Amino acid sequence: MKKYGVNELRQMFLDFMESKGHLVMNSFSLVPQNDKSLLLINAGMAPLKPYFTGAEIPPRTRVSTCQKCIRTGDIENVGKTARHGTFFEMLGNFSFGDYFKHEAIAWSWEFLTKTVGLDPDRLYPSIYQDDDEAFDIWNKEVGIPAERIFRFGKEDNFWEHGAGPCGPCSEIYYDRGEKYGCGKPGCTVGCDCDRYMEVWNNVFTQFENDGNGNYEVLKQKNIDTGMGLERLAVVVQDVDSIFDVDTICALRNLVCETAGKEYGKVYSDDVSIRLITDHIRSATFLISDGVMPTNEGRGYVLRRLIRRAARHGRLLGIKGTFLAKLSAEVINGSKDGYPELEEKKDFIFKVLTNEENQFNKTIDQGLKILSDLEEDMKAKGETVLSGENTFKLYDTYGFPIDLTKEILEEKGYSIDEEGFHAAMDKQRKQAREAREVTNYMGADATVYDQIDVAVTTEFVGYENTEFASEVTVLTTEKEIVDSLVEGQKGTIFVNKTPFYATMGGQEGDTGVIETANGVFVVESTIKLLGGKFGHVGVMKSGMISKGETVSLKINVAERKDTEKNHSATHLLQKALKLVLGAHVEQKGSLVTPDRLRFDFAHFQAMTAEEIQKVEAIVNEEIQKGLPVETAVMSIEDAKKSGAMALFGEKYGDSVRVVSMGDFSKELCGGTHVSNTSNIQLFKIVSEAGVAAGVRRIEALTGNGVIEYYKKQEEMLVAVAKALKTTPAEAVEKVQHLQAELKAVNSENESLKSKLAQGALGDVMNRVVEVKGVKVLATSLEGVDMNGLRDLGDQLKEKLGEGVVVLASVNDGKVNLLAMVTEQAQKAGAHAGNLIKAIAAIVGGGGGGRPNMAQAGGKNPAKVPEAIAAVAGVLEGQIK
Repeated sequence: MKKYGVNELRQMFLDFMESKGHLVMNSFSLVPQNDKSLLLINAGMAPLKPYFTGAEIPPRTRVSTCQKCIRTGDIENVGKTARHGTFFEMLGNFSFGDYFKHEAIAWSWEFLTKTVGLDPDRLYPSIYQDDDEAFDIWNKEVGIPAERIFRFGKEDNFWEHGAGPCGPCSEIYYDRGEKYGCGKPGCTVGCDCDRYMEVWNNVFTQFENDGNGNYEVLKQKNIDTGMGLERLAVVVQDVDSIFDVDTICALRNLVCETAGKEYGKVYSDDVSIRLITDHIRSATFLISDGVMPTNEGRGYVLRRLIRRAARHGRLLGIKGTFLAKLSAEVINGSKDGYPELEEKKDFIFKVLTNEENQFNKTIDQGLKILSDLEEDMKAKGETVLSGENTFKLYDTYGFPIDLTKEILEEKGYSIDEEGFHAAMDKQRKQAREAREVTNYMGADATVYDQIDVAVTTEFVGYENTEFASEVTVLTTEKEIVDSLVEGQKGTIFVNKTPFYATMGGQEGDTGVIETANGVFVVESTIKLLGGKFGHVGVMKSGMISKGETVSLKINVAERKDTEKNHSATHLLQKALKLVLGAHVEQKGSLVTPDRLRFDFAHFQAMTAEEIQKVEAIVNEEIQKGLPVETAVMSIEDAKKSGAMALFGEKYGDSVRVVSMGDFSKELCGGTHVSNTSNIQLFKIVSEAGVAAGVRRIEALTGNGVIEYYKKQEEMLVAVAKALKTTPAEAVEKVQHLQAELKAVNSENESLKSKLAQGALGDVMNRVVEVKGVKVLATSLEGVDMNGLRDLGDQLKEKLGEGVVVLASVNDGKVNLLAMVTEQAQKAGAHAGNLIKAIAAIVGGGGGGRPNMAQAGGKNPAKVPEAIAAVAGVLEGQIK
């Protein structure tokens, strides 16, 4: 048998399924579309749910994909064994009411034995215990002896996920030979050892589960099959694990080379090598689909993967950043199947390196926090770090539990592992509860679900602002109806519409739908599954009925303003790439008649100069009067022409390319001006961060800019009036007032300092010694925290070496301050722990660093008691 590579096997499978009448589709994004039940795509069938349920009509009743998938359920085990991984590719062939068990079983056998060339005598099918139909196909049609067909129960061979479509499975196992076995006498298919490996799973979706364990036979029976590409490669290449197959092994070897380690020598090194190898694959693919590292949702999954890999790089002794170098190998090994990796590589490298650098800072911060926690335990005489604090280090600073454990053990401390897991379970429970409750499709049920899936809408709004068409469906907010009457809110569907539906960041059109007998005001236009455009609004007068021909008229003024903003967004994106660099990628946009909002990947705030440059470039291209042209072409031709595509966007066979002279070329389905001069003006009004590595620009065009400057002028006039000057002299007047204010403040602070010193008097005669350390603790009235700090600095200077503690009652509240010099710290004094102890006496709290700390309190009457307690607290601290 030939030992085919991963890329060869992927292509062989897709070619085989294409020869059986399947439409081969590209992998969907790892980010689920219109499915709130999933954080990330975790199976080949997940993106195809609308076709399985009949919510959408599939492009063909036979489909085949190689789907990239991520599962992080057992992330803690990745690296510890060679079995576990987070990223994998799922080969699948799917039938939507087309073929069923006979073909699915026959093709799986044909592909494995004839195409790939696996030994038929080493393949063993399994079936669901009650599925006699599948047994007969395997036994009588394929010719597998009865004793080699294994029947398993519901847990192993029946696929279901709560309510919804479900059915029995038939898996195919491959006997890898005794060298991979456990050696036990009863070792056979189903054993937990690595000898018998499941390579293919055919799911026969033939039932509907009502959620209460009642099953009904589906009218449309479906086939959903899955075969892990990496697993198949393990079998075909006869290697130990997924980490030994050709492309992954090349990556693993690069990890070893980077770390100067040899795989298979030291178990702890192997754990880190496998973990980095797996995690960099997941991270590379996630970033290529537009996921950014954040502290929640799928962004947190990515952050965790990157930080775990970076941490294990440290454990292997790798210095500096290294993940981008490994990512380049992932791209090199997978770009045949996923060309988008090559297209996005600069961006992927930048995100990885930025997150690595952030983590290197964070891990050092974490070490400082851990050091403070050690001091705290020492002061309290404790030896066990609480589960809550261990989890905080893990969750906030990315400290794996074993790292915290290791550092503390060296100093004779331990951790509360049980408490750590309880804190983790609590967070998981909160996350589960926060996940939105949805139906099988992972979407909220609406009245639109009842509409026939065959209903669709053709958009004719590129050329028309008015159009006549027949009403196909009418709904109120709750049901499908034959007519809408005056005052009713509802949605109108027609065959053809000039109304643009909200998509691609562009807000949908508003306008009116009219007949001789009725007027419907369209408040928004929405796009639904199956290409349906819903005109949502209210019947202003009369009545409109299904089957009537209506006149659809968009609000032309609003459309024109929206087009200005949309075209300006294209110019803006290109200008950002020119000024900030090629890593800039669109992360979201909103285009309305009033303004535009553009989110993009960049890792620091833009400078005033950069904003000015971008604005100038856009205005320059507007003034040039570039023609705006659109062309429909294949996705391949569009990319060859240099058109920019969006991250994670699923494009059809043909796409619309919008060009603005030679300056900008993007894939876009929106509406645009015919010439950039129509935009008139462009003005950026704000630039800010909205998430880690994502910036947001808000901008105006045309009349919006004129209105903006009009308001600015009105404000300037109002400010000048308040300053009793003219707009031209307002800046000079403000500078003069600021100088006056500075002088007054300086005089005020000087007076306050003199008053504070007067209130304190000569206190150096109150200095006492505690175990050889000089201590000055005293109280005074009416001094705020700033004043206390000034006094504290002066007294510390007079004292030379020692401890200063001051308490002041100001406006009925207590202010406390502690300062500890370097020598006193070496003797054991700690300002933060000292202030914490005495603040409790005055009914307050606080803390700080070893050299300086402050606190507040609510009980002025207890101040003398707090000052008296200082010497006793220090006696416990000083060695």
